[in-house]
Amino acid sequence: MGSVMPSTGLKRALDLALGLPARERAELAQDVLASLDGEADSDSAQAWESEIAERMEKLESGQSTLVDAKDAIRRIDDRLRR
Repeated sequence: MGSVMPSTGLKRALDLALGLPARERAELAQDVLASLDGEADSDSAQAWESEIAERMEKLESGQSTLVDAKDAIRRIDDRLRR
């Protein structure tokens, strides 16, 4: 919370939240963070679904191949060192 004094309501909410079991605190934190994102962008969700479908088609047709994650990270590291 930094150096700003929290309001009484905020302090009370924090005290209540900290009294919850760890699992419930985690769920609460996730919900609070999600509330900051606003509503989901339906156009972006549709675009991602289209992108995923296109990539799956390329994999299934043999136009694309998978790369092992460790190999991909090694390749990226090699390029960054150049």
